[in-house]
Amino acid sequence: MGFTAKFVHLTGFGLFVAVCVLCSCLILSAWEALTLDPSSSDLVGSSKENNSCKASEAELQNSDYGEVDEEDYGVDDEDEGSDYDFDESYFNQQLADKFDDLDLPPGVEATVPWLQKAVTNVEPENFKSMSEIEDEIGQKYKFFKQFDTVEDFSDHHYANKPVGKTGKEWTKRIQHDWKLLENDLPASIYVRVSENRMDLLRAAMIGPQGTPYHDGLFFFDAQFTDSYPATPPVVYYHSGGLRLNPNLYETGKVCLSLLGTWEGHGCEKWNSAQSTMLQVLISIQALVLNENPYFNEPGYETFANNTSGQRSALDYNDTTFQHSCRTMLYSLRRPPQHFEDLVAGHFRECGRAILAACKYYMEGNKVGSVVPSNDNEDKELENTSAEGSSSSGAGKTQNKKVDLRAGRTVTFKTNMEVLFEELLMEFNVKGADTKKFCVEKLKKSQPAAS
Repeated sequence: MGFTAKFVHLTGFGLFVAVCVLCSCLILSAWEALTLDPSSSDLVGSSKENNSCKASEAELQNSDYGEVDEEDYGVDDEDEGSDYDFDESYFNQQLADKFDDLDLPPGVEATVPWLQKAVTNVEPENFKSMSEIEDEIGQKYKFFKQFDTVEDFSDHHYANKPVGKTGKEWTKRIQHDWKLLENDLPASIYVRVSENRMDLLRAAMIGPQGTPYHDGLFFFDAQFTDSYPATPPVVYYHSGGLRLNPNLYETGKVCLSLLGTWEGHGCEKWNSAQSTMLQVLISIQALVLNENPYFNEPGYETFANNTSGQRSALDYNDTTFQHSCRTMLYSLRRPPQHFEDLVAGHFRECGRAILAACKYYMEGNKVGSVVPSNDNEDKELENTSAEGSSSSGAGKTQNKKVDLRAGRTVTFKTNMEVLFEELLMEFNVKGADTKKFCVEKLKKSQPAAS
């Protein structure tokens, strides 16, 4: 081998050794930076000697490392016996600072504690005050349409049930039903239909006044089968596991002659030429959610005029109202898709009336009876709140109990007290006018003056 060849060989070998030494320095410096004693004044990456080895944020972003192992950061079970006092929160913060701008795969941030952003890092202007949240709820509710189309229903009861092969006549008939719903829906019924799945429909209806369902929200999912309109649509009730009507089962079954789920005669049965989805919804609201649902049970209507039947109907209404309150809570905590704004806005508007009804019924009045206005009581409450005297007594003298409920079970009031507290909390979150009830609760919790 000549001198020139030997020189080239040695030069290549020298470069190889230099690269190895440089890599060793980088690894050693990174290891020392990450395992640095937190009590030291030299923070991670702040040493002047390590500036040449420090990776920039741009380099981290352009790196090909897709996975991060614990061993890369010096976190090892063997370190538990180290001489210094390991501060995990400090260590995590240093790692978080280094990886703030690293583009990680979705979901990684939620599973790696030190990559989670602290609440204190959020700019104050990103927070919304309660008044802003309440105003936003009110605006969305104000512009919530009675009828509208949506792209899909991922949580629809029939979402995973294909409709099958359909034709132009099927499509035209459903579009005809949509038009009727858009133009003729009662003010207390809201409907959403799917653009991608014309067979799917969801409806929400408000319980009628004068019934144990008043001010409640009840949700129904419907599907137009491939044989529609020769056969009626199938309908599912979102029961939350509660049976608050003889026609509405815990399983979600809706028992109605028009739907073919109960025997009927003449106009009660489905007519392919005349019956519509609008008719189904109005029938559920008017015939099912009525004043005395107890008599919806087949054969029970014969007891409507005797004392025993009337008492049973009152007991049923008591239970039904409790279930209606539980349904409110269920809807508030898990609002059906595309109806979130309706749920929040409705209970923001009706929360005060619902709570007033709860109190009125707990005082001994019949469920569904008209709750007297409390405007005068509220004014007196505001005037006397500073003095510590309760206006509830004055309110009771003004609200004459003309429709008392005799023979009510003791558990009714106990159950309603619990439901009242839960509803009060949920309505407060939505911005309902609950001041009166909050003041009463505060006074009740304060010790009586000696």
